[in-house]
Amino acid sequence: MKSIYNYYKMIPALLLSVFLVSNSMPVTAQDTTATVAPKPKPVKSTFESTWLIDNQSVMVPVKGTLQMDIMHRFGTVNNGYKDFYGIYAPSNIRIGMSYAPIDKLNVGFGFTKAHMTWDINAKYALIKQTNTGGWPVSVTYFGNVAIDTRAAENFVNNTDRLSYFNQIIIARKVTDNFSVQVAPSLSHYNAVEGYLNEEGVLVGKMSHDHIAVSVGARYKITQGTVIMVNYDQPITKHTTNNPMPNISLGVEFNTSAHAFQLFLSNYQYIVPQMNNMYNQNDYRDGQFLIGFNITRLWNF
Repeated sequence: MKSIYNYYKMIPALLLSVFLVSNSMPVTAQDTTATVAPKPKPVKSTFESTWLIDNQSVMVPVKGTLQMDIMHRFGTVNNGYKDFYGIYAPSNIRIGMSYAPIDKLNVGFGFTKAHMTWDINAKYALIKQTNTGGWPVSVTYFGNVAIDTRAAENFVNNTDRLSYFNQIIIARKVTDNFSVQVAPSLSHYNAVEGYLNEEGVLVGKMSHDHIAVSVGARYKITQGTVIMVNYDQPITKHTTNNPMPNISLGVEFNTSAHAFQLFLSNYQYIVPQMNNMYNQNDYRDGQFLIGFNITRLWNF
């Protein structure tokens, strides 16, 4: 009986030991969880708008966003007061619509006054910069197919109306206020300009393909005001009629649903492959023009 009594005396000690061990296990697990590094999150608002003056920015609207673009380019300013610095000169206009049906993808279309050009375009975010670890840059693809809808006498074949544009946009948000991007591109025209001599013999024509690169940046001076710069450099050397580089500088005013950009630029055609292939405005001769972009967003 004495031995049984001794066992009963041990029960409180055993229960106390089990209680201490069971309560120490969650503490150990909690300490382990606290050491796990947080998951990297995508950087937001690398640019405030999908446009960076004459080029697409790296930004893709969130899923369910409907966007309307109104883009206007006046004439060049070098005629001075004669046409009020290009404001009353012949202008170019594009109106476009786009929609983001799924994450990272935006699709749209537009109609431009120059050559009565319709374009169908798509934009996809391949990589997104993250705040800690992960990717140091964002990478987006942009491409379009454009069709020149002028009268049939301007073409030999209907396929001569078509042109294409492909671009990879690489961007980094360096600080909360400063972002930069570089974007190599390839333009292709099914039909290009050719030149005949006095005997009617073809003596030269442009290449059907054109490589170029653009470099752009933005700096926020207030929460809703941004300064923008952009430079476009043609790479391909054609036999004749080589395009001129583009320099542009502007300011952007934005809200959650609107962006308004006002700028000076050498580009007038708006459609990117036309700008890259056929721009003849020379910044050295002061052939800049005033332009503006307006975007309006609706979220569904």
